[in-house]
Amino acid sequence: MRKLKTLFVQFESDLGKHQVPAFRGAIINKVGKENLLFHNHKSDSELIYSYPLIQYKSVYKKPALFCLGDGVDEIHKLFSHKNWDIIVNGEKLALKIDKLDLNSFNIQIWEKSFHYSIYNWLALNGDNYLKYKALNTLTARIVMLENILKSNILSFAKGIEWQVDKPIQLSIQNIRNEKIIRYKGVPLQAFDIDFACNVFLPNHIGLGKSASHGFGMIKQQRKEKKDGE
Repeated sequence: MRKLKTLFVQFESDLGKHQVPAFRGAIINKVGKENLLFHNHKSDSELIYSYPLIQYKSVYKKPALFCLGDGVDEIHKLFSHKNWDIIVNGEKLALKIDKLDLNSFNIQIWEKSFHYSIYNWLALNGDNYLKYKALNTLTARIVMLENILKSNILSFAKGIEWQVDKPIQLSIQNIRNEKIIRYKGVPLQAFDIDFACNVFLPNHIGLGKSASHGFGMIKQQRKEKKDGE
């Protein structure tokens, strides 16, 4: 079991999903590139390959930050500024807090399943995209996606220093949507999926590629379904 602090902060301004990279860049410029948890880069060309502890999102068309673990403590480097104005795509954005939610969760393998939806999940890289498209049945594709999603959860576990000591049980229940989205000018396959899992995942957490940019965001389903429903 791992005790995990999280902080979700949503601001009053409007922000479309396509503006999240610019919002992220504006926050990084505000706090300074020397604060590595805000961007996970050692330099302009060298990436730190670890799970992002500060994530940037558009939630209900409003800019938001989701912080985990050390990211919760690090975010004070933004809030300690007297002036919270940032520049997004050449326009001034005054950051005024609309919602602030600080929590602490027990992250562990449970004996029951929790039910989630994941949105704009970038499950496939170049190699496994070709493998996915080559599969002839929906069942085979779902099995492949389930294994990728388990790997994403294990990457999250490693990022928060949680030792997973039991098997992760996960089943995709519904593929709501498959779509092509453009990210940094590159077309990528994205999925909206409903799934059940025996790992508790905090609301708004990101999984998979570009989780720091708002992709693969988890939404907890309010009603937990019983086995067989």
